[in-house]
Amino acid sequence: MQDNEMKEKQAEQEAAEAKAAEQETAEAADAEKAEDAKNAEEAAEPEVDTKDAKIEELQNRLLRLQADFENFRRRTNIEKEQLSTFVTANVVGKFLKVLDNFERAEASVEKGDNVDAVVDGMKKIRRQFEDAFKDLKVEEIEAQNAKFDPNIHEAVMRGHNPELDDEIVDMVFEKGYKLGDKVIRHSKVRVNTNE
Repeated sequence: MQDNEMKEKQAEQEAAEAKAAEQETAEAADAEKAEDAKNAEEAAEPEVDTKDAKIEELQNRLLRLQADFENFRRRTNIEKEQLSTFVTANVVGKFLKVLDNFERAEASVEKGDNVDAVVDGMKKIRRQFEDAFKDLKVEEIEAQNAKFDPNIHEAVMRGHNPELDDEIVDMVFEKGYKLGDKVIRHSKVRVNTNE
């Protein structure tokens, strides 16, 4: 009986050892599989992630460069237009005084006798100035009998004329000029008031 008990114990012990060995083998196999899967993921991921990240970085850089270039181009065009208008306005401003002087001289010579040649010459010079202004797209601001507009007129005095409405320009002392929408010089005017 003891032999049977011993055999049973031994069989149980062998079965337990076999079960433990089997369990260890299964755990080792599972651990090895998990390690292999992890290594495979790590080997594949960095390559894919690195490439995707690099592509995304290059795409972002390209988009920023395109936007910067577009902004630069737009800013340059605006600056060119502003500079062109500024230069032309300065040049025209210098010629306006000369034109005013010719108009005054023309008016005074017309009052004298036997000065037809001088008057004719001055008229030609005036036409040349006006043609130059036309080429530069400089326009005279119409002021006589127009409603006073502080954006284009400069009121230097008030007048009284019951035949005209209030705020109507009844006399122009100095003509105004504009280049496109930019006023180069305001018209100096007398504004009617019936109060």
